[in-house]
Amino acid sequence: MKILAIDTSSQSASCAVTEEGKLLGEFFTNVKLTHSQTILPMVENLLEQTRVALPEIGLFAVTDGPGSFTGLRIGLSAVKGMAHALGKGCVGVSTLEALAWNLSGMDAAVCPVLDARCSQVYTALFRSGGDFPERLADDEAVSLSALEERLKKFGERVFLVGDGAEMCYNMFKDRVANLTLPSPALRFPRASSAALAAGRAYLRGDVLPPASLAPAYLRLPQAERERLAKLTKEGSSI
Repeated sequence: MKILAIDTSSQSASCAVTEEGKLLGEFFTNVKLTHSQTILPMVENLLEQTRVALPEIGLFAVTDGPGSFTGLRIGLSAVKGMAHALGKGCVGVSTLEALAWNLSGMDAAVCPVLDARCSQVYTALFRSGGDFPERLADDEAVSLSALEERLKKFGERVFLVGDGAEMCYNMFKDRVANLTLPSPALRFPRASSAALAAGRAYLRGDVLPPASLAPAYLRLPQAERERLAKLTKEGSSI
């Protein structure tokens, strides 16, 4: 079965096609163009270069969060549109889990870190080394100080991946032992990793109809947080 996966969860964007666990092709960009401009032309070019027709795709996958609110909506909309048109199933893959798949096969603990702004990060914890990463902690938004304390207590060698990995490495390295920053090729979300994770989800039966795909934000968008803060302030002043 061929899987088409898309990632638009952060500044980078990528799409990939796999077949039975084999990567047929992947396009990756890390530029400041909006994903709405780039992702569908990337998919079109990828399918052309791999000689795969869209109707041949048996399963669609997308990173569904956490990540950029706008980016997630773009990726989810693209996948839902293609899957609905073809009557195919979908798999939503945690962005943090997809990052852990980047280091699949390496004997190490993996801590994905996405910059959530406001001195917070989206993070989780996985153990790599087998055929797939084993989840050790759920996805959540935590403060930088809380993440530092967590890594100190963990006490093992940890690979940091994600767009917040370099920031956290530079901030923690003098106080947290055994932190490793892998090469940039392994630090960003990759659609190929999302496709591999989706293949495993398919075997478990975790496939959704397109309409059921939804973003996993972990926290409210900034505009909604500001609106609630304003309402709270107005309520306290009455």
